[in-house]
Amino acid sequence: MSDKTFNILVLCTGNSARSILGEALFKHLGNQSRPGRIQAFSAGSRPCGQVHPLALETLARHGMALPEARSKSWDEFAAPGAPVIDYIFTVCAAAAGEACPIWPGHPATAHWGIADPAHVQPLEAQRAAFEAAYRALRQRVEAFLALPLERMTGAEVAAAAARIHAELEA
Repeated sequence: MSDKTFNILVLCTGNSARSILGEALFKHLGNQSRPGRIQAFSAGSRPCGQVHPLALETLARHGMALPEARSKSWDEFAAPGAPVIDYIFTVCAAAAGEACPIWPGHPATAHWGIADPAHVQPLEAQRAAFEAAYRALRQRVEAFLALPLERMTGAEVAAAAARIHAELEA
């Protein structure tokens, strides 16, 4: 068993909802079997500057409070001194289609398109949309974390992550 820590970056455009949920799920679930296995971050191509309150409410309801969450630019993770990222997940189509920074270490990437709960109205429907996004991301994160990452190449991990998403979308 390797003691390697895997750095994961979850990207979305605004970094206020889906990417925040993904960051929290990777942090919480990724360290249950081996503390220190996963270090997770989130960022946005055009961060909105604040975390959506229902993202934090949804996480708290599931015992995954993330008080340190903040909406930030993906430029922070391409800058000198930033953690070298192993895996990048885009969770919205807009971020997946944008020209990304050049990431140090050339991480494996995958797209897990999840519907944006932040724009659903009215409020009760929005709560349900956040819950649906949380569940969809949790399924993907759990399946990804079950992979033998320590024995896989970046290409194998990217293919497996794409397969996970496709199987759960079917």
